Amino acid sequence: MALEAGLLEILACPACHAPLKEQDTELICTGQGCDLAYPVRDGIPVLLVDEARRPE
Repeated sequence: MALEAGLLEILACPACHAPLKEQDTELICTGQGCDLAYPVRDGIPVLLVDEARRPE
């Protein structure tokens, strides 16, 4: 799922504003204690807290 170059640099977690990292078909929050996983659908990141997967 490679996102466009530079896009990942400007995206941040809407819950805690920490940077995101790509992992498979999700963007994972790197903030301590947050760890929300946001889906990427059809190449578009869905940065809605209600759509995020909670840490296990």
